[in-house]
Amino acid sequence: MPELPEVCLYVHALDARITGQPLERVRLRSPSLLKTFDPPVSELVGKRVRAIGRIGKRIALHLDDNLHAVIHLMIAGRFQWRDPGAPIPRKRAAGALDFPNGTLLLTEASRKKRMSMWVVRGDEAVRQLDPGGVEPLEVDFSGFRAALTRENRTLKRGLTDPRLLSGIGNAHSDEILLAARLSPLRLTRQLSTGELRRLYDATRASLREWIERLQAEAGGEFPKKVTAFHPAMAAHGKFGKPCPRCGTPIQRIVYASRETNYCPECQTGGRLLADRALSRLLKRDWPRTPEELEAIRTPGRG
Repeated sequence: MPELPEVCLYVHALDARITGQPLERVRLRSPSLLKTFDPPVSELVGKRVRAIGRIGKRIALHLDDNLHAVIHLMIAGRFQWRDPGAPIPRKRAAGALDFPNGTLLLTEASRKKRMSMWVVRGDEAVRQLDPGGVEPLEVDFSGFRAALTRENRTLKRGLTDPRLLSGIGNAHSDEILLAARLSPLRLTRQLSTGELRRLYDATRASLREWIERLQAEAGGEFPKKVTAFHPAMAAHGKFGKPCPRCGTPIQRIVYASRETNYCPECQTGGRLLADRALSRLLKRDWPRTPEELEAIRTPGRG
């Protein structure tokens, strides 16, 4: 699932291509894509894109007349940029937004149609789609500490809770926690001020590094193969590979369909975190599926 750095990559690419452009046509293939009916999606046609923004893991197109199209790619959704009027593929395509200079395809490589689009009017309606977490690259240390310790959760859960912090998911939380040398199962209210400061600094440094890296790799091209896993990641998806900090093999916790990667030497004092022994804790504190986690990110609009 695209997280803050990947969403920023899309925002950067879209801003260069469609800001200032009129939306000429909206073509929807998947009936499950559109989550709102008032205002109708047809009202977007002819409106000029004024700005591209990010709301957590969502991408917002802000158009004339205070209209907004907010898109959540979820796990398998992606954007593709094509020539103007490009046909919508028969498979794995949810729709298309046509502009004079190109077509933005909305694709979804899954039979489970999770990608969502909301069409709303007014700034307040946009705010209702925001789960409320603080922006990790904008908040100061005091605000970060207050958000993370508002509830006593595991660090893994606290970092990925959109009501606390905006835009961080499974992949980048693994990278942040390795950089901060903290166990994913430490409770947020157990951290010392020094540990919280270390986590704050690691969060900001890691996210900035990945934003810069992804944009540099894309160059001026529209990003392809956007995913929350990258071969250069230190922990996420690296089970059994040596930790780049100390050489110890990266370990993992698997709970339901979610996986957490960590270095036992750097993060847990050399201890392995046993899945079965942790099942009670995980059941209480972690969602069973990514969809369950995302459900709390979307207020009940329909």
